[in-house]
Amino acid sequence: MGYMHQVFFGGKGVYACRDCHTHIALRSRVESRYTGQYGRAILFIDVVNVRAGSEDKRSMTTGVHIVRDIYCMKCHKYVGWTYIKAFEPDQRFKEGKFILERELVYDVTREWGVC
Repeated sequence: MGYMHQVFFGGKGVYACRDCHTHIALRSRVESRYTGQYGRAILFIDVVNVRAGSEDKRSMTTGVHIVRDIYCMKCHKYVGWTYIKAFEPDQRFKEGKFILERELVYDVTREWGVC
């Protein structure tokens, strides 16, 4: 396996892996906020620098979904999941989007006092 190029965001509103600080998402790409397995969670339109695990059918508070856990590309820590399929029609807007657990990521620019 070769070296994987990492995306690095400049500017404000950057979310990163809490363990290794790899950039994962931009605040401007937030669609909504939810409750995840570890408390607060954020639904993003897209993310970078993650790898997806295998598909899993899960029963969640919003219905049954097929999801894949996502892991930081650098340190391989779990950071959330991506929605593959939603069985409830009113939940289909989540398909192809990503949940990041707030407990497992942090806003880099807030930590730096850039905001």
